[in-house]
Amino acid sequence: MSTNLHPSALSASPELEPIRAGFGRGLLAAGHEDPRVVALCADLTESTQMHSFRDAFPERFVQIGVAEQNLVTVASGMARAGMIPFASSYAAFSPGRNWEQIKTTSALNDQPVKIVGSHAGLNVGPDGATHQMLEDIALMRVLPNMVVIAPADSSEAQAATLAIAKDSRPAYLRLARDKTPVLFDQSRPFAIGKAEVLVSGADVSLICTGTMTFEGLVATRILAESGIRVDLIHSPTIKPLDTETVLASAVKTGLVVTVEEAQIAGGLGGAVSEFLSEVHPTRVKRLGVRDRFGESGDPRELLEHFGLTGKHIARAILDLLRP
Repeated sequence: MSTNLHPSALSASPELEPIRAGFGRGLLAAGHEDPRVVALCADLTESTQMHSFRDAFPERFVQIGVAEQNLVTVASGMARAGMIPFASSYAAFSPGRNWEQIKTTSALNDQPVKIVGSHAGLNVGPDGATHQMLEDIALMRVLPNMVVIAPADSSEAQAATLAIAKDSRPAYLRLARDKTPVLFDQSRPFAIGKAEVLVSGADVSLICTGTMTFEGLVATRILAESGIRVDLIHSPTIKPLDTETVLASAVKTGLVVTVEEAQIAGGLGGAVSEFLSEVHPTRVKRLGVRDRFGESGDPRELLEHFGLTGKHIARAILDLLRP
């Protein structure tokens, strides 16, 4: 078991905090560390947790308004001028509405614009399918030069924000809306492109990203009661994928299961499958949203409905292992 877990992570009542709150703290800290850090928002400053940065550095904050294409275009120009811009909106709008501008002004020109897509995944809940951005991992992973990160909790979001502020590449940071368990201790190091083996096992590789890592931890504990030893891997960076860790686990277990709160087409499962098919063909089962849109409902209810809770993940793995 990883020693980096938060003391309450495995308790009956884990500490809860929105992942986006960690981004807000990280952005503020990055602003204090580097005067080149600037923030741009599309009229969602409080929702995306940019308000602390705005209040501390009003001269380095730009309110673009409801104009997401302009949001990233201006950010790319500021990056070309030597700044480190963070551009935030709901993921349904950025990259959902302005993907072409992200492609041509940021990725194509290799400008270090940090696209922050908040309210991603099913946990937007009652807002329904129009605002439940499930395709963003696939959209951003396909772009050359683009780093794609989905933090598991607020602590990791804070660390990831500081890491991409120091990185010279364009990046996409995927944030959830609802409160989720705090998994990691604040002292845990974060490195772009590195996954972490949270639990070591030899029967099945369970690779999770974002909010699904907590559910993967729950599934691991359920499966342990049946004598199934899970190799649980948290992969916050989807691109570049930590191929060394993925390969070592796949070789050890011979069976890989991926879990993400997103479309399975083109997401983490796609990245793992593509890699393994070329270097070490392995049986892979992808869990996530399977070629359908979201629905309106309570976030927990939606995870149950789409089979993305710990007990559903455990059941899917039991079915795979059944003779």
